[in-house]
Amino acid sequence: MMEDTQSEQNCPEVVQYELRLYVAGQTAKSLAAFANLKRICESHLHGEYRIEVIDLIKTPQLAAGDQILAVPTLVRRLPEPIKKIIGDLSNEERVLVGLDIQPVEV
Repeated sequence: MMEDTQSEQNCPEVVQYELRLYVAGQTAKSLAAFANLKRICESHLHGEYRIEVIDLIKTPQLAAGDQILAVPTLVRRLPEPIKKIIGDLSNEERVLVGLDIQPVEV
């Protein structure tokens, strides 16, 4: 039992939100979406997230798995249920509501 606790301490990363950002190349909109997402996650999720960026120009076959019809699209895979937001994620309030994240009071 003690070993389990120690191994958890050695791996401090706690991922509660698993996010996938689908983009098509390094466009201004794709870069803005990633920057906006990173800022929102750092402000509200306190390191308890993982962002996976999937470039559909390099791996178009991955679009079918999450039924991606437009880019950029953000998919929240965890916690379930899966949620999607399309766009550059510049509207922070819309992103927080869409991902079901409680805003941090400042």
